[in-house]
Amino acid sequence: MKWPELADIETRVPPPEGCRVTRLNRRDIPLLIDSIRRWYPDVAVGGASSYLTQAFYETDATLEGEVDKPLLVVMVWKGEALAGFVSWDWEEAPQALYARFGVVDPEHRALGMGTFSMQFGEALGRLMGAGFIYSMCTLKMPSMQKAFERAGYRLLGFAPGYDRELVSPGVVKRVFEAYYAKILVPHDLLSVPQARNMTPQTLALFKSLFPEFDVELEPK
Repeated sequence: MKWPELADIETRVPPPEGCRVTRLNRRDIPLLIDSIRRWYPDVAVGGASSYLTQAFYETDATLEGEVDKPLLVVMVWKGEALAGFVSWDWEEAPQALYARFGVVDPEHRALGMGTFSMQFGEALGRLMGAGFIYSMCTLKMPSMQKAFERAGYRLLGFAPGYDRELVSPGVVKRVFEAYYAKILVPHDLLSVPQARNMTPQTLALFKSLFPEFDVELEPK
């Protein structure tokens, strides 16, 4: 696999004013780990805790000037300071993009980084030929939910107990997360399910989530 050049994405989605983006460089891994710890201490447990280990990046991530791997980490800089990062997983078989994890420095949250990362990821997915982009979102931060909604993502439901979080000092619990997604291909490329193949509960939810489709016929 090969990720697009960031410059090709920037022509479609420019970074916030005064910012620039780079791929993760091997020498910046310690800075990124330290920044994540300071910006988002709750990451010490759960699925994103791997982002706190050097070996994770060396094994799984695409590093500047090295072989492309399924995980792309993009660093966002404000001047010489790291203002945030975002990362995506490429799923080759279904040609789908998973917006996996990202964090913004609290001092730079007024830059609109959340919306930028959603739009950047969508442009990245389209350049990769993805038909679908999705993510899981914490229910502790309304700002992240709003960013997904502003970027045109659809809330598909909730994953109860999907991940673990530090909910208070020393207390770890399984948490609910929101499941957001966006279709990146024209509707005529989708196979629309037929009502007779769905249970009443499934059909009701499908109609609620996708009112633009007629489950008996073709997309409207």
